[in-house]
Amino acid sequence: MIKKNLPEVYALRQHIHMSSHKARRVIDQIRDRSYEETLMILKFMPYQATYPILKLVSSAATNAIQSRGFNKANLVISQAKVNQGPTGKKRRPRARGRNCLIKKQTCHITIVLKDTSLLPRETRDYQEKQEDFSIRTF
Repeated sequence: MIKKNLPEVYALRQHIHMSSHKARRVIDQIRDRSYEETLMILKFMPYQATYPILKLVSSAATNAIQSRGFNKANLVISQAKVNQGPTGKKRRPRARGRNCLIKKQTCHITIVLKDTSLLPRETRDYQEKQEDFSIRTF
């Protein structure tokens, strides 16, 4: 159940036909970034794992806009997790009547967006200082 007073909205997608290691490689790049910056990063990354993650981030933003009335400019990815899902197994026939096991990995991805305009003033000031510091170091 989603509580109305929290400034968070989430989107969850399960049983994605992708290894959790490949998805985690992309998720680590977008965690704690703004929504618009995340879209830019995902569009230009050369991995196939970016497409389902891009769809999921867009879905979470649409949930935030339609259900809560948040603004896209204030959205930040506060949490992004990848969990391993069930592994599908099938057998492939080999020589001399033997068989080989083929494993199809799946994963579950959760994206949580937070509206920074609804946070307390002290928290927003701290986050702005952190962002300014990260810009200067690059």
